[in-house]
Amino acid sequence: MFSAFRKAATEVTIFHHPSSPSSQKALNMLRSAVSGPYPPTKSTSPPLDFKLEVIEAPPTPDQLKTIMSYVSPNSTLSVFLSAHPSTPSGSEAPQSASAIHNIAAHNPNVMKWPIVVDWTKGRVSIGDVEGVQSILETLRKQRDGELPQEEEVDRPKVYYFYIHSANQNGYYKYKTED
Repeated sequence: MFSAFRKAATEVTIFHHPSSPSSQKALNMLRSAVSGPYPPTKSTSPPLDFKLEVIEAPPTPDQLKTIMSYVSPNSTLSVFLSAHPSTPSGSEAPQSASAIHNIAAHNPNVMKWPIVVDWTKGRVSIGDVEGVQSILETLRKQRDGELPQEEEVDRPKVYYFYIHSANQNGYYKYKTED
């Protein structure tokens, strides 16, 4: 009955390019973290608890916009572009999320791989294996209680209660305190 109020598992997506060595390394790290002890040097540690999604395609334009909201405010869309010779630059550089998606869909070499996103916490690593390690380490610290604990239950900001002798609809609206 109250399962909707339970804390959702962290969702992590890797936008993966199989021919990229750093993308392969990041994917192996993520899979190891959910299937074996983490950190791997401590055999008695449990695996990390997160839902891993592997996508072998560039992010959609909407996903790129969301990911940009997780990146530092001074960053531009060029953060997704690699230094590959075929990557457009200067006045030819893509100026929108749709343009980046279209270029990367036709030529994956223009994209920095991997792109790893923790959608739950709003963290991202673009083309950087060390960033993936940082995301995993934060998840470990959260699991091990080394970070401030969040509420066990995600509460809605508004509650609705049925009251027998209430207004004509039978409902009152109560707001929680912030």
